[in-house]
Amino acid sequence: MSATMDRRRLLSTAVLGGAGIVGATALGSLAPEAAFAADPVPVEPGAPDPNFAEGRISKISGSMLLVTGSDAVLHSIRVTDGTSIWKLTPTTFDRIAIGDGMYARGLRLPDGTLAADSIWVNIVSLHAHVAAVGRNVLHLDHNGRRIVGHVVPGTTAAVYNGTPAVSDVSLLRVGRHVQVIGAWHPDTNEIDVATVYAAA
Repeated sequence: MSATMDRRRLLSTAVLGGAGIVGATALGSLAPEAAFAADPVPVEPGAPDPNFAEGRISKISGSMLLVTGSDAVLHSIRVTDGTSIWKLTPTTFDRIAIGDGMYARGLRLPDGTLAADSIWVNIVSLHAHVAAVGRNVLHLDHNGRRIVGHVVPGTTAAVYNGTPAVSDVSLLRVGRHVQVIGAWHPDTNEIDVATVYAAA
């Protein structure tokens, strides 16, 4: 059985309430970087990916999320027992709130609902310059806008020159370019930093 067909079977089972469904991470990585990866499902150039949705959560009803996309398209996202959820770290459905932003990947059902296998809540990926480094905080310049990045002990990791991730952010230097993946605090200029990529 192909990986796509196996994924469809697993998600269909989850939507129908099957017991013992494997976590969505068995179908793909829940790492925050995976939210920005291209979906393996081929789509026509310029056409939206039918198995992806993004936007802000406007309503939560049972296991359904109503999401308004950045293009104003409304999405209905079904969360199942097999859905994996990231909000800075892997978490549970009760941590999702109205007003949160999200990316979701899954399987589009015949009624238009997206059965999610992975959801990343408030995820951002920023290219920025380090403006200042403080105790458990990074001040970043992103396209002329100041971003406050909170270093979360035990969670935040730094990757220097492509080496394995470490918890030590002390090698970050003012003025250097970095890429930061983290969880946005909605309607603020603040994020919690998951991973910062930099040259040492």
